[in-house]
Amino acid sequence: MKTILATFAKLCLTLAIGSAVWASAQKQEQYNVLFIISDDLTYTTLSCYGNTVCHTPNIDRLAETGTLFTKAYCQGTYCGPSRASFMTGYYPHAINAMGYKNPRPEIGNRATWSQHFKNNGYYTARVSKIFHMGVPGGIEEGGHGADDEASWTERFNSPGPEWKAPGTGETLEGNPDGIVPVKGGNTFVVVEADGDDMVHSDGKTAAKAAELIRQPRDKPFFIGVGFVRPHVPFVAPREYYEDFLPYDKMVLPEKRPGDWDDIPKPGINYKTSVNMKMDIRRQKKAVGGYYASVAFVDRQVGKVLDALEASGQADNTIVIFTSDHGYHLGEHDFWAKVSLLDESSGVPLIIRVPGQEPAVCHSLVELLDLYPTLSKLCGLPEQDRLQGKDISPMFENPEYSVRDAAFSVAPMRKGFLLRTHHWAYIQYEEDASGGIELFDTTKDPGQFTNLALNPQYKSIVDTFKARMAGKLRAVRDNYLN
Repeated sequence: MKTILATFAKLCLTLAIGSAVWASAQKQEQYNVLFIISDDLTYTTLSCYGNTVCHTPNIDRLAETGTLFTKAYCQGTYCGPSRASFMTGYYPHAINAMGYKNPRPEIGNRATWSQHFKNNGYYTARVSKIFHMGVPGGIEEGGHGADDEASWTERFNSPGPEWKAPGTGETLEGNPDGIVPVKGGNTFVVVEADGDDMVHSDGKTAAKAAELIRQPRDKPFFIGVGFVRPHVPFVAPREYYEDFLPYDKMVLPEKRPGDWDDIPKPGINYKTSVNMKMDIRRQKKAVGGYYASVAFVDRQVGKVLDALEASGQADNTIVIFTSDHGYHLGEHDFWAKVSLLDESSGVPLIIRVPGQEPAVCHSLVELLDLYPTLSKLCGLPEQDRLQGKDISPMFENPEYSVRDAAFSVAPMRKGFLLRTHHWAYIQYEEDASGGIELFDTTKDPGQFTNLALNPQYKSIVDTFKARMAGKLRAVRDNYLN
């Protein structure tokens, strides 16, 4: 009997030790998440995406150790809709996120992306702009903007002087005579600012993020770090402008006479060289000011990555870098966001997953895919209601594909995009009554020639119309199920 009891005791001890080891292994595999997002950043300005003028060494080093996505698209081509979408897991018009309001009234008690992590034992923190926050006004005020309190364990804002920063400034937009002083609002303003990084919102954001990463805690973290540059005003300490002076050396994108003649009226962007009254000098200065803002953000990203490395947690932390949408810097004489062309709808996306080899992935992905993908990678419960797709297999196999078209909306223009590897199809109004654009992006990567009214492409247009109608139905049918 004693032998049997002794054997049983050994068995129980072995099972207990095995369970403890298994539990420990499971705990080790529950990664931290560091989500870094820059505001209004086009992928075309990053050196890891091929820019040879604007150097971004810190973002580049993340790309060198992670997976760089070359065909990532936002779901809304300005801040409010895009951020509401990837944070809730729904397309913008599915939850009526057409503007800048908090999406909570529409989604009810359903968990946002960070809230899902919070509900499953994570410490979740927001530093500055993750949900929508007005720039420059909201940053000057230092308030929460359209943030969602339930999504976070702690929230931290980073007030800054924005266009009021001491320095040398010029208003470029609507100022052909040079008499308009530096001013706030959604206006193209360049300020070569006095002082160091910590004068500005993004400098404070990097410092707070680094502090949170260094803090010891007994649970994994999800930290959202939101930088507001290069959103206008283009404000950065003077040192970041040095590589881009004099501004007249900046090279503008190709300009073609009659470029707008074959596109419908809603396809002409809300900010153009014409309605902004920006001559060539001002356009070149706008590019230089934007590049300086990007260089400033890159340095702040580096500070956050350095803190992660120094903390000893880099090998157990998934790092994501992206933007809420792209940005025009004079392509087609367009400026800013809102359009559905690649410069505005495409986004930089870099994800580093511990243990995965660096890669470049050309598969189509959406920002909407972040929520289900990170949940999967961190072992959190799946939610079938989410409208994004799990792209986690792409880190093992960059050729893996989950979709044959990316979908994006431009609520301000009532525009909708289906972007495949070969085609970009855009329609305005849900019935396409506002006009159509079709671009062969293989032969015409700059999207200069609209083929929609060419009879030779009627069958392709008809196919895309039917696909768009089906996509719009599916988005609504699946909403909140």
